[in-house]
Amino acid sequence: MASREDNQGGVVMRAAGAAAGGAAARTPAGGASKRIEVPIKKAGGGVEEKLHTWPFLVRSEFLMSILVIIVLTVWSLLLNAPLEQPSNPTRTPNPSKAPWYFLGLQEMLVFFDPWYAGVVLPSFIIVGLMLIPYLDINPKGNGYYTFRERMFEILSFFIGFHILWVSFIIIGTFFRGPGWNWFWPGQVWDPHLVEALTNVDLPYMFGFRDYLASAIFGLALIGGYFVVGYAALYFWIRSRPAGDPWSAFPGGGREILKKWGPVRFGITGFLLIAMAGVFIKMALRHALNIKYILVTPWINI
Repeated sequence: MASREDNQGGVVMRAAGAAAGGAAARTPAGGASKRIEVPIKKAGGGVEEKLHTWPFLVRSEFLMSILVIIVLTVWSLLLNAPLEQPSNPTRTPNPSKAPWYFLGLQEMLVFFDPWYAGVVLPSFIIVGLMLIPYLDINPKGNGYYTFRERMFEILSFFIGFHILWVSFIIIGTFFRGPGWNWFWPGQVWDPHLVEALTNVDLPYMFGFRDYLASAIFGLALIGGYFVVGYAALYFWIRSRPAGDPWSAFPGGGREILKKWGPVRFGITGFLLIAMAGVFIKMALRHALNIKYILVTPWINI
């Protein structure tokens, strides 16, 4: 009995010593015990900040592609393609229209010289789209595009693409008839219609008759237009208060101008002012029959 009790007492003493040693190991040198808690994140808990491309994105894109293919297939079976008669080299159609995706360029030929409408303006569009990732410093909405986070960007794209470009395509398709004359909906497309248009250059309206004076006057007008446009854009952005929804930065317009920098501001302002100039030139042509603003023997705008 004594040996059994001694053995049990030894076991108890060894267990107590191990526990005391463990407590001493967890106790800092200063003697005060410190409790360390490590947060444990449960798998699948909460909303995931990032999702894998497969299957979440690819699956949705695959289903939408199947839906689009079904719609296009049914559409092609129910509607006939708007094909005309076989091409006849001895008979030119009136009006001779480009494919729908080039009708915007063909419509711009009414308002601008071919070099400007067919080369310069499309180059502005392509270069502007390529520069968007470098010009856009908006930290709100990265990874997604909602109107609340990107009011200025979405409105700029909507005006430039839907109102300007798509409207040109609609005008060229439904409103331009024989002779590229303007026909309202319901009006008969008369191939013998002749419209007497008296297009006048803007310098001519102010009494300038020679090329040098007309060129100087036109350059002064275009330069003044860009100066006023840059000034208006600058003061509009600078006047944005702190916390304004148009500003992506809490400091308002002053902070965005500081982080934007003069180069980004200059390029963005040039593209926006040039886009607005297309609207102005269209309004001048329709309202006052003004053909060109800048008139030279080589370049006309």
